[in-house]
Amino acid sequence: MAVEILDTLGLKCPQPVLKIAVKAVDMKTGDILEVLGDCPTFERDVRVWCERLGKVLLSVKKEGVKKAIQIRF
Repeated sequence: MAVEILDTLGLKCPQPVLKIAVKAVDMKTGDILEVLGDCPTFERDVRVWCERLGKVLLSVKKEGVKKAIQIRF
């Protein structure tokens, strides 16, 4: 199981989710992707993406406008 970090700080919707989709191709079952973002709709967009693709949203950590979301594949 690997943990990878994807920095999408400064990107606006839908770019963070598109970057996650591209990275998802390389992720293996059990891997964790921690995505950093600051777009106002970032958390909602990632939650919807996880629900649609059957991925597990493990945690959301907030620091001001920045968020770190962990997804298990």
